[in-house]
Amino acid sequence: MKEKTNREIISKFIISGFFLGIFFPIAAIAIELISKRLALSTENLARIHTETVVLYIFYSAPLVLGFVAYIMGKNFAKKSREINVNAESQVKKAGKIFDFTERLSQGEIDVDYSFDDGTDDQDRIGNSLVRLRDYLKENKREEEIRRKQEQQQNWATEGMAKFGDILRQNNDNINELSYNIISNLVEYMSARQGGVFILNDNDKNDVHFELTACYAYSRKKFLEKRIEWEEGLVGACALEQETILLKDVPEEHVTITSGLGETKPGCIILVPLKVNDQVHGVIELASLRVFHEFETEFLKKVAESIASVISSVKINLQTAKLLKESQEQGRILASQEDEMRRNMEELNYAKEEAAKQGELLANFTNAVNHTLVRAEYSTQGTLIYANTRFLTKLGYSSNKDVEGKHISIFINEKDKKWFFEIWDDLAKGGKHFEGDMKHVTKQGKDFWSMATYTCVKNADGSIEKILFLGIDITEQKKQNLDYEAQLEALNKNNLKIEYNPDGSIIEANSRFLEISEIPREKLNDFSVYNFVEEGTENSFKKIWHNILKGIPHETQFKLVTASGLEKWIEGTYYTVRDMYGDVFKVIYLAGDITTKKVVELENDRQTLLVKQQEEQLRIQQEEIKSQHIEFKEKMQQHIQEIESVKVRNEKTLEGALDAIVTINQEEKIEFFNKAAEELWGLDKNDVLEKDVRLILPAPHNKELSGKIIAFLKSDKNHLKGNRTEVNIVNKSGEEIPVLLTLSEVKIGEEYTYTAFIQNISVELF
Repeated sequence: MKEKTNREIISKFIISGFFLGIFFPIAAIAIELISKRLALSTENLARIHTETVVLYIFYSAPLVLGFVAYIMGKNFAKKSREINVNAESQVKKAGKIFDFTERLSQGEIDVDYSFDDGTDDQDRIGNSLVRLRDYLKENKREEEIRRKQEQQQNWATEGMAKFGDILRQNNDNINELSYNIISNLVEYMSARQGGVFILNDNDKNDVHFELTACYAYSRKKFLEKRIEWEEGLVGACALEQETILLKDVPEEHVTITSGLGETKPGCIILVPLKVNDQVHGVIELASLRVFHEFETEFLKKVAESIASVISSVKINLQTAKLLKESQEQGRILASQEDEMRRNMEELNYAKEEAAKQGELLANFTNAVNHTLVRAEYSTQGTLIYANTRFLTKLGYSSNKDVEGKHISIFINEKDKKWFFEIWDDLAKGGKHFEGDMKHVTKQGKDFWSMATYTCVKNADGSIEKILFLGIDITEQKKQNLDYEAQLEALNKNNLKIEYNPDGSIIEANSRFLEISEIPREKLNDFSVYNFVEEGTENSFKKIWHNILKGIPHETQFKLVTASGLEKWIEGTYYTVRDMYGDVFKVIYLAGDITTKKVVELENDRQTLLVKQQEEQLRIQQEEIKSQHIEFKEKMQQHIQEIESVKVRNEKTLEGALDAIVTINQEEKIEFFNKAAEELWGLDKNDVLEKDVRLILPAPHNKELSGKIIAFLKSDKNHLKGNRTEVNIVNKSGEEIPVLLTLSEVKIGEEYTYTAFIQNISVELF
């Protein structure tokens, strides 16, 4: 079909060329006739052919153009055939690409793309599609990883929220809290066993861990366990303050027990309960599988929250002492600040009076040099003069060390930006600067001063120099910063309420607002009498009167929050006085003792219950005592009967013709009758309470301790209940064949084995 099409194309080209060639001689004749103004006739045609021979060349045009058309048609057919082949290839490739992309769109990212032979390098679309498929596969793999990470993160977040609720709702009993924690933790972590060990450091000479709760297979186990500090894995975990993850658990460490038996756990993890680098206990979990890394991290975070709750019981021990010291230091600081303020006021007054009283300048300068740190600078910042106190405070020995130096050597890098903004303003005659200023000494230490920088003007109003005057407040500043840090720590760890002398609330810290659930904007609606037990308002007025006299008062009260929760608060009222000694506010510093109070109330109830039980126990003890005497008499009578039966049985067995030997589970010989003495040739006194290997033949007499009794207890023991022919070796080394029958007796957990041995050596002859 394709060949036929090609021939048709070539034929059309030849015909077109031939007819085109005919046009040329016709056109040439017409042109010749027209140019010579001749009519179309046979004579004129003959004439022009005679005159213009070149016309004969045009007659070859149909053949020439036909041949050229043939060549062109052949080339055209070839190109057309190549185009058709390429078009078919492209259609096939497009179908393959469509099928590949269709399957990709349906989620078949593992679909293969087959390249045509020898075209994989040129098939850019195919290569792009393969890269797209690989990119989709990689995206899917990463999406699965992200989904898994999100699931793990959601799991951890839900777990933290769950255990946050547990810690908030069950913090009034340490044992109950421990059980709620470990039971939920074992279930949530899909573990099998777990325990909470709380550090008991009440006695510094006897620091140890107590197992406050454990949990296994959905059953609460009431165990008593004490672990010494630095003992075992629990001690090591607490000492190192690091999580311990055991994947190869020793056989003797712990077993997981179920109704079908026992098995060794596949993994054990121990996590310290620590907060602020202080250990309060250890959590231990055992599982048949190895814990994942995200589970381990989750357990560490939960352990931090648990440790924080446990540590809250031990806070606020030094609150009163710190507050008292803080008040005293605050009073001293206020006095010093007042003195410095008066000095600065006097200094300012002296500067204002300097223009009027120039004759007193020398005396004033002397006084300043003896009391204040003083230096003079040019407007460019170059030091012109420094007094002795300046040199001493900044660690220099003479003026030569500092004169001509720029002020920047005394300024910390962090302060230069804001300081030089002030300096530039002063150099232009701007407002003087007053305030606390930190300079850097020659030794690199901080020197704090209550400083004044002011410009000194000439009579014409131009700036002559800049004067620095300061009072050394380095120690006071350090103390002030220390006090601020202490007060911040108190605010974070304690409840604080500030009252006016009339009892109305001035302010309360965020910790009090959080526990009381009182909005800050409603604080003004409350007074100290809102937190006094109902009916005691009048008596508290007397107490409040004493508080205002400066007598601290320690008290506790019950607070019912907006959500209905009962909170117990315990703290002390302290007065704060102004510089004149008058009380201007009262501070109540306290701690949340809800857990402690609940325990106290529970202890009171338990104490009453214990007293009732003690009385019942005393009555029961009297009854038990009389029953014990009666039981003892009966037991003595029963023992005498058993002894008589034992003696009678031993005498009976002693006279038996067969040898009888009895051993206990320690593999010691308990009975060895007369026939046994004759059979082995050994005296009874040399055998009783001796190891059974004494009468066993080789190689059994070389067995390790415990191997013989283990064999007798095992299912491999074929001697029990059967008559078995064996050989023994007597004292002389003679091998004797015997028939042995073995019987087993178990009393409680004790096993004894008795061998009845018949000498059959005579029967063999």
